[in-house]
Amino acid sequence: MNLRSLGSSKYLVSPIGVGLAALGRPSYINLGHADDLERDYNVASMEARTHKILDTAYQQGVRYFDVARSYGRAEEFLGHWLRTRNIPLGAVVVGSKWGYIYTADWQFDANIHEVKDHSLTNLQKQWSESYKNLGAYLNLYQIHSATIESGVLKNRAVLTKLALLKERNVVIGLTSSGSRQKAVIELATNFVIDGVQLFDCMQATWNLLETSAGKALQTAREAGIGIIIKEALANGRLTERNTETAFAGNLTLLRKVAKRLGTTVDALALASVHAQPWVDVVLSGATKVEHLLSHLKAQDVPWDDETAFLLKGLVEMPDEYWKTRSKMLWN
Repeated sequence: MNLRSLGSSKYLVSPIGVGLAALGRPSYINLGHADDLERDYNVASMEARTHKILDTAYQQGVRYFDVARSYGRAEEFLGHWLRTRNIPLGAVVVGSKWGYIYTADWQFDANIHEVKDHSLTNLQKQWSESYKNLGAYLNLYQIHSATIESGVLKNRAVLTKLALLKERNVVIGLTSSGSRQKAVIELATNFVIDGVQLFDCMQATWNLLETSAGKALQTAREAGIGIIIKEALANGRLTERNTETAFAGNLTLLRKVAKRLGTTVDALALASVHAQPWVDVVLSGATKVEHLLSHLKAQDVPWDDETAFLLKGLVEMPDEYWKTRSKMLWN
């Protein structure tokens, strides 16, 4: 797997990375998540499953791994793997996030799984926790789901603390979600504090159904900012697991195009992201080895203009896409 620079940073990343959002906690909003975990939520079992995914990914050349404080025990699982496998410092790039607090307490049926808190107090607390789990492996620290509404991009105390972390050679980034992703990315692209550009990496949702942030992300990449794409499979909606009647026609089209290209629906969806020249890393959120191996095949899909044209009609309006996502159940 050929490595590339993460934006203008010194770090080299693989074009496909592994995100641990669905591996570090019993519940997530991916379709079929409970089945993937075989409803075995024992901590030791889940750590063993995570390590199996990480072993396979590393063997296949994956060199970017993505976690967050709100992903249950994902940081802990990843940190244990890095140390027990004696992964050399500098051999991988690790990104984590602060800004959400995990509140489910390992209960798969919790009423509330995470709570947003973009305060300075929480940043200081969560940075300490992230560093305890990941130590010097931690290269990238991101504001988790920065939004206009949260006010985090106007919080001088928070921004100053992030600037201090940047002085310690930590790449500072943010992730965006929601129908106003574009506005957040545009605001952050040229964001300067004390004369220094603060953000060197951005992570956003972009997939065949939600492309609204594309131009803003391209502009950010041209400015030297690293681009990581999450939710390339739209939380399972762009896979064979999407049995929604209203999506049946789209799934038929995806199957037809995938067959023409000699690939699978999930690899096709990931390939659509991989084909964008402004993307540095697209994340796989696989919880099973066979799914990860299928996702990695996205690099070999012969993406072309005809494919892009055929799938262009899948795009939804941003408000519609995010409304649908908000109704998906944790499982």
